[in-house]
Amino acid sequence: MTFEPSDIVPDSERRGLIGALPASLRPYASLMRLDRPIGAWLLYWPGAWAVALAGLGPRGMTLLLWLGLGAWAMRSAGCVWNDIVDRDLDRQVERTRLRPLASGRVTLRGAWALLAALCLIGLIVLLQLPPLAELVALASLAPVAAYPFMKRITWWPQTWLGLVFSWAALVGWPAVRGEIGATVLLLYAGAIAWVIGYDTIYALQDREDDALVGVRSSALALGSRARAGIAGFYAVALCFWAAALWRVRPDGLVLIALLPMALHLGSQVLRLKADDADDALARFRSNRFAGLLMFLACLVVGTTS
Repeated sequence: MTFEPSDIVPDSERRGLIGALPASLRPYASLMRLDRPIGAWLLYWPGAWAVALAGLGPRGMTLLLWLGLGAWAMRSAGCVWNDIVDRDLDRQVERTRLRPLASGRVTLRGAWALLAALCLIGLIVLLQLPPLAELVALASLAPVAAYPFMKRITWWPQTWLGLVFSWAALVGWPAVRGEIGATVLLLYAGAIAWVIGYDTIYALQDREDDALVGVRSSALALGSRARAGIAGFYAVALCFWAAALWRVRPDGLVLIALLPMALHLGSQVLRLKADDADDALARFRSNRFAGLLMFLACLVVGTTS
């Protein structure tokens, strides 16, 4: 596929945060999805939940800030890595054909240099963590690197994304408590189910293009049962989270604290228009607020136990 010069630069680089940057930097900012912070928020929340549920500890607020920087850097690095791996596929999909690597606005060498710089920021964050949390964070690199290939070999790449995007929970808890136990594993399992649910919503946007180019997704696997599948994953997530919170404080406060999150996820499912790409994107993005609701639940339970 070839591009006319006037077609190569997407509208998103002509306005907003990216549009305010020098022209030479805009393709790199797009490569990092600098104008789409939703991914960084979704990567951040499980770690913040774990720190809050663990009771914050003496470094709680500092940890939350470091985890926020780490989530931004590693999500940005993940986007660059994903585009390096998928640059040929991206040229064949309407929604992604103007991405900087796919359109040739960023060279492969430039993408690798940006990836190295972002990983350096991640290393700085890593060095702020206690030893066990450092080891757990380092262990995430292998599944992160493997993720872009999952859509080529399984109908459920969203499950692998769940493993990756929920990993911060396994970092946040030992950063406060110094150990990994059943409570954080339950929190992590719930986060995985949540990710599968919301990323299935996201994948609804690309069902036709994915089918044409041979990319697999849970949205394609579920077909007409997508809404029921998403509801099921959200229900599983709530069950795991209730169990995690109950282990910290075994009383009815747990269910009350989780109620806003349950209502929000239920609203997503009920209002979802599976054949409307704009609506699917809006429902997906609303999970940033869902993450905040879950954080407040963990904070209430963790700091009053």
